[in-house]
Amino acid sequence: MNTQLEDYYLKQAEPYQSCLLAIKFIILNVDEQIIHERKFQIPNFSYKGKKLAFLWMNRKKLILGFITDKSVLPRIAGLKTKDQLDMIQIDPTKDLPKEFIETKIKELIELYSAK
Repeated sequence: MNTQLEDYYLKQAEPYQSCLLAIKFIILNVDEQIIHERKFQIPNFSYKGKKLAFLWMNRKKLILGFITDKSVLPRIAGLKTKDQLDMIQIDPTKDLPKEFIETKIKELIELYSAK
């Protein structure tokens, strides 16, 4: 039986489905401690309880978002800290930026490991 998380991938049309699954594979292979789960109805990735990334289909746009968890950001008195977000739109008809994705995930893991 498919889970809701698997259904998210399977309900996407090609070439988006294959691209989403490839990105998921790239992210999960960076580190065995990366957790893959569904949050806010979309696939999310975390490392030791801290947010790493998400995949999102917004109409016909495939978005990969990288999240810097607010718990590792500098705190400034009186200022509410929020997670930092970087997003990249992926064209499923072109080669995936595999090295970029791996590097970005590794940088976040290093940041989290240092704290």
